[in-house]
Amino acid sequence: MVTATPNAEPGAERLDRLRAALNRALRGKHGVIEYVLACLLARGHLLLEDLPGLGKTTLAKAVAAAVGGRFARVQCTPDLLPGDVTGFSVFNQKSREFEFLPGPVFADVLLADEINRTTPRTQSALLEAMAERQATVDNVRHPLSPTFFVIATQNPVEHHGTYPLPEAQLDRFAMKLSVGYPDRADELDLLASAVGEPSDERARDAVLAGDDLADLQGRVSRVAVQPNVRAYLVDLGRATRAHANVTLGLSPRGLLIWQRVAQAWAFLKGRAFVTPDDVQDVSQPVLGVRLGMEPRAAQEIVRRLLESVPVPV
Repeated sequence: MVTATPNAEPGAERLDRLRAALNRALRGKHGVIEYVLACLLARGHLLLEDLPGLGKTTLAKAVAAAVGGRFARVQCTPDLLPGDVTGFSVFNQKSREFEFLPGPVFADVLLADEINRTTPRTQSALLEAMAERQATVDNVRHPLSPTFFVIATQNPVEHHGTYPLPEAQLDRFAMKLSVGYPDRADELDLLASAVGEPSDERARDAVLAGDDLADLQGRVSRVAVQPNVRAYLVDLGRATRAHANVTLGLSPRGLLIWQRVAQAWAFLKGRAFVTPDDVQDVSQPVLGVRLGMEPRAAQEIVRRLLESVPVPV
């Protein structure tokens, strides 16, 4: 299990409040929460591949509430149109002008539920939003929230009537995670907490305000990465491209994302610099979304890649 190290750096108190809020929402998944925090602080986007009912929607709502942001949800279906995601212009008869009605991407946290059930045309509507944090509608660019965060979900076992995500879109995600089933004790606590009148716990979970999240993300971007660690990342990336069982190796964009997630991981551990261990700790979720193979095979490939590249001292 991944555990957090007490953080003595500036912003540690806000980070601890954020961590606690997410752990209250998703019981017994401390390791998953650490990866979610790393993805959020690295300004990345998250792909959750798991069975229904394991807390993916709960997690997305908790992230939005905890950072004090707006939450939006899109249920991806084959008839979903790009305008349903980005928004569209309508003619106002009173003003005799077109008005832009913003879509769900103009939230701070967007849950794209079952993203592989909508068509490639609609999937591509998210590309610009995820990469540039802007949406272009009728040749007009509309900026999104600077901390815009996408959590997309897909079912790993139900593929009938789905449209697999293309590599170009997968490369926009920082990492892929699986929540998994909770432990027995956590399920017992879950049932116990559901007895009685429901309460809106999310209202008490707004632990960040204003520019707190942007400030934390800025601190992460300044975590030092020494030349030997950068060289280690490059060698690992090049090793993916040379591996016989990997169809598409890590792109330069993927390498940049890996470095930023490693910076976030070091920040979560209370350090102002990245170590080779940070690079290794986040390798599975970062590479798992990019190697184009089923999870178990990807895990084995990543393990062998880490063993094949010398660790800097």
